[in-house]
Amino acid sequence: MRRLALQLALLAVALAAPAAAQTAPAPGRGDQGRGVPASAQGGAPETQREQPLTPQQLKDAVDRLGTLDYAVRSAAARTLRRAPPAVAVPGLLDAVAAHAEGYVRFRALVLLSGFNDLRTRDVMAANITATNDRLRTVAYTYFEHNPDLQMLPRLLDALDKEESEFVRPALTRTLAAYGSDSRARDVLLGLVLKGQDFFRSVVIEALGDYKAAYAVAAIDKVARLDGPLQDDAALALGKIGDKRALSTLAELQRSAPRERQPAIAAAICLIGVNCDVHQGYLIATLKFADSNPGYQELLRGAASGLAAVALGGHPEAAEALFEVGIPSRDPTRAPVALAVATIALRNTPLMMSMLHKHADRGAAIDLLAEGFDMLEEDLDKERFFALARRTYWDSPAGSPTRELMQTLIGKLDF
Repeated sequence: MRRLALQLALLAVALAAPAAAQTAPAPGRGDQGRGVPASAQGGAPETQREQPLTPQQLKDAVDRLGTLDYAVRSAAARTLRRAPPAVAVPGLLDAVAAHAEGYVRFRALVLLSGFNDLRTRDVMAANITATNDRLRTVAYTYFEHNPDLQMLPRLLDALDKEESEFVRPALTRTLAAYGSDSRARDVLLGLVLKGQDFFRSVVIEALGDYKAAYAVAAIDKVARLDGPLQDDAALALGKIGDKRALSTLAELQRSAPRERQPAIAAAICLIGVNCDVHQGYLIATLKFADSNPGYQELLRGAASGLAAVALGGHPEAAEALFEVGIPSRDPTRAPVALAVATIALRNTPLMMSMLHKHADRGAAIDLLAEGFDMLEEDLDKERFFALARRTYWDSPAGSPTRELMQTLIGKLDF
């Protein structure tokens, strides 16, 4: 629910922070900030899987990863992604270890993650203690998607020291991926019930995403308390799917404020009770908030709820987001686009399937691209992009799948 607020906060920092700082956020799209939406970007067509690169071209491409000009920066990333691994990987490893610009080291680490090289694991492990916030974020996220129990003691140790509001969420989300281990469970349960609300929100969301049945009782306590975490807790209970939560959710339907009702409806649907009715309520709420300005909380709640329902196995919820989002303008468009992009990163096969059959594929991809641009989960976006490229080359020439992947590559290259 609060993911959009985090993205907007990151954008504010990116515009205000000195470009030369070691932990500086990403340069913007274009010289004046983000400015150019992802949907306006045109990527070069895929002409060959690997494109030769001389040592000087490699160095130049790495250096350009830190330029303020978005078109130049994305072209450099495109060059490195398409270079032979035997050339690109050593160059990226050197950049991560020793480049003078912190942002270049960060982008090099993200790009390295897309090559599936055996050395990547050790490089990510080393960057858990990097002074650069963005490097730590990428390293934590890597170990979310590539769980390694040998890393758990180091991750738990990092939790005692990690205070950055832009980095700690990635670490706590990674720990949620290790819920099979009692050491992670004990720490996460404590974080549900104490600490700053922002960080607790991230923990609760992650426990829901990882279906942490061991956390139901703790999250249930939060859901019963009127406050800013109530909707996060309700939605997490739904994602976990434990029917013991139904009594709490039923009570909340009767007593919780209107702004929390979308999360509650989505949760009850996810548990498997009257899903058609609750999904219909979410769609009606989204359409109402779109047509009647001034209901931003309801709008964000309905968009987030529909994304969760879609990820829970109901593609018709994602179809509703496209139906409302494609013709919309802000303030509706941003939270809907963000919900669509979240679905794409969390369940890429579902999104690919929907785009294949969408009647207005171009407009649907434009909406996805705008949400993709707002998300700051760079490693997750690199994973999505790497999958699109692999699928492109694995598909027959001229096939609908190859055509779709080419369009996605052109619109989402970053």
